[in-house]
Amino acid sequence: MKKFFVLAIIFFSVQLYSQNAGNTGLSFLKFGFGARNTAMGDVGNSASNDLTALYYNPARLSNTQKNEVIFTHNSWIQDVSSEMFGIKTFLFELPVAIGFNVTNISDIEVRQIPGEPISKFDANYFYGSISTAYKIDEMISVGASLKYFYEGLLNDESTGFGFDLGAFYKLPVEGLSVSAAVRNLGSMNELRNEATKLPSELRVGPAYNFKIEDYKLNVTAAGEYQKYFDADDHLNFGLEVLYDNLIAVRGGYQTNYESRDLTAGIGLMWGNLKFDYSYIPFSLGVGSANLFSLGFKF
Repeated sequence: MKKFFVLAIIFFSVQLYSQNAGNTGLSFLKFGFGARNTAMGDVGNSASNDLTALYYNPARLSNTQKNEVIFTHNSWIQDVSSEMFGIKTFLFELPVAIGFNVTNISDIEVRQIPGEPISKFDANYFYGSISTAYKIDEMISVGASLKYFYEGLLNDESTGFGFDLGAFYKLPVEGLSVSAAVRNLGSMNELRNEATKLPSELRVGPAYNFKIEDYKLNVTAAGEYQKYFDADDHLNFGLEVLYDNLIAVRGGYQTNYESRDLTAGIGLMWGNLKFDYSYIPFSLGVGSANLFSLGFKF
């Protein structure tokens, strides 16, 4: 009964916050965290196996018992770049993770008439978060994150707060699990005349991990249903094949995006040190995104 109670809380939150229709801002919150997750179609809610869970589903922070640090550089399209950092430790036997995201859009041109720009400015965004998880029993965990947001556009600034809720359940089949999370519930102060709406969303989906011992392979397959409350829904799929805990090849597919669908990447492991890379090609001539992550467990 405990797992049904937890999922009921999450879906009640969805109904409560999905009443506000309209467009949202702070699109940098949709980019993803960790090159492993983005290479696998951004299925971090279902498949994150490290500190990056603080971004997707805080309940999954209970899956690892080591301290961790991770840094991700995201070179997105159209001169958008993000630096993401996270650290995890344990307090009173509970995992506690802190995350930061600094996103910058440089050289935005200001014009009043056609011709040369009058000036240029940068748009700056930031969020900081603190997350924790609680393992109810060996099968189910829950988690929560509290977030602080900032956006600065030319001479205008705004701040706000939000939170995430997550649940993680290990099914009776070995290696099979299901995860659910609602993210970015909250609000912003007014930016000049109107407050920016947060890109609140629901994610739910399974993951299956199994080994092929004869070939030293560890395989993870995952899928997610992703619904932005004020926008379209998506189906995300990801696959990882890890050889001998040394090198991983990853791929993914995302539906219902106008300019992207396939994702790919690799990972290299050396003891507790991990390097990941992901590549996301875009159509319509807008370029591609490249993400690099470096993580360490201790």
